[in-house]
Amino acid sequence: MISANNVTLRVGKKALFEDVNIKFTEGNCYGLIGANGAGKSTFLKILSGQLEPTKGDVSITPGERLSFLQQDHFKYDEYPVLDTVIMGNARLYEIMKEKEVIYAKEDFTDEDGIKASELEAEFATMNGWEAESDAASLLNGLGIETDLHYKYMKDLAGPEKVKVLLAQALFGNPDILLLDEPTNHLDLDAIAWLEEFLINFDNTVIVVSHDRYFLNKVCTQIADIDYGKIQLYAGNYDFWYESSQLLIRQMKEANKKKEEKIKELQEFISRFSANASKSKQATSRKRALEKIQLDEIKPSSRKYPYIDFRPNREIGNEVLTVEGLSKTIDGEKVLDNISFTLGHDDKVAFVGSNELAKTVLFKILIGEMEPDEGTYKWGVTTSQAYFPKDFGGEFDSDYTITEWLTQYSEEKDVTYVRGFLGRMLFSGEDGVKKVKVLSGGEKVRCLLSKMMISGANVLLLDEPTNHLDMEAITALNNGLIKFPGVLLFTSRDHQIVQTTANRIMEIVPGGQLIDKITTYDEYLASDEMARKRQTYSVQTEEDD
Repeated sequence: MISANNVTLRVGKKALFEDVNIKFTEGNCYGLIGANGAGKSTFLKILSGQLEPTKGDVSITPGERLSFLQQDHFKYDEYPVLDTVIMGNARLYEIMKEKEVIYAKEDFTDEDGIKASELEAEFATMNGWEAESDAASLLNGLGIETDLHYKYMKDLAGPEKVKVLLAQALFGNPDILLLDEPTNHLDLDAIAWLEEFLINFDNTVIVVSHDRYFLNKVCTQIADIDYGKIQLYAGNYDFWYESSQLLIRQMKEANKKKEEKIKELQEFISRFSANASKSKQATSRKRALEKIQLDEIKPSSRKYPYIDFRPNREIGNEVLTVEGLSKTIDGEKVLDNISFTLGHDDKVAFVGSNELAKTVLFKILIGEMEPDEGTYKWGVTTSQAYFPKDFGGEFDSDYTITEWLTQYSEEKDVTYVRGFLGRMLFSGEDGVKKVKVLSGGEKVRCLLSKMMISGANVLLLDEPTNHLDMEAITALNNGLIKFPGVLLFTSRDHQIVQTTANRIMEIVPGGQLIDKITTYDEYLASDEMARKRQTYSVQTEEDD
């Protein structure tokens, strides 16, 4: 068990947390949620001991081991992958290194023998002989192939490093597990594996995530941070949302009844306070009036943007025809003879572990990259808006937010443009901020404003939920569901894919395409698709 006792954290004059008391018990997975800036990651740092609170303390049941997901992707660059994972249990790794030093001695003494014996006993108690196989199992589950296990961390790509650090946090069955955005940069297969791992994990888990589907799958309780307080709710994210909304409705209804009673008492007192025969009754009602207290209903610190993509033109029957597209990047064939046709009702989610293949396809379709072979043709009634996965270059200017968005608007009226920014929670003063100093989340909201103002009837979005908070993701999800045009998108957010897509395209290893008109959940459950993925994998190995 881990608990926060009267924890207060002040940043300058502002109290981020005030007298927080909460216990996290064994056997539960807690989803720590709250608006951007509410302090979710900060609270995890307090729990893990990385940050000292201004007041109060954190206590852990004696003898229990705490593990947390490291955020520094370069910290272990000089270590082998397997060693990095085993470091998740610091004492076990220390024993392994001590043993190596002792057994490497040429002048092995009796004292060394005694020390080695003690270390071997502790090593066995900690299941040390299974350490490498356990670490390898975690890595394989997350999609890190065996040939990478003995490489150095510096030789791995960024997404691979993320998986190794996650395996490190999970290693050795920690008693308390703290995970800050563990699904970031994970492919959908790795996320599904992590979900099953946490569902079957018997100890205490506290997780921060913007993935609603993930929270619904793994969480038994939700810890909601709002206005410096943390309120526990039993159940998953959807249950929290319904419960919190129900509580607010009940408080409002109770206040409404109290207000009606107050009005009734005030009218009686006003009418009869000067009446001698009614004075006792008026006095009694004054006492009753004094006892009525309205419930304080604080507005939530959460703010939801309004995302509404409205096409300027209705789309025709001919949308997009792709024939034989192929593309090789750095010697890897990421697209291999891909062909498909889109109709005016298609909402297509592109899935698969090869992130580059999906991004390359989108860049070809939007005209930013040329294919090696093949052709594509957009219908004459179509207009496209594109959300790039890497959007850094979009904001490399001295424009203010308003100036930046105005350049993409046919209507140059400032009031019109600021209306779109207002929907995305940019207030009047925000309009004069320089785009180059915006945070990742603010830049994403600018790009979504650009897509809304374009009036396009075809949207291409490559991982649009990166950098967004839960409220913005929910708003985007609702906006995509309502959009009457054609969608081509990638997303690690399971709920967006499931609720939006009516067609799934998977680019499998080797660059071939699986195309299925179905929902995402049905696609994942399809044995046929699993066999096809395996077939493509075998073919690719044979080709190599």
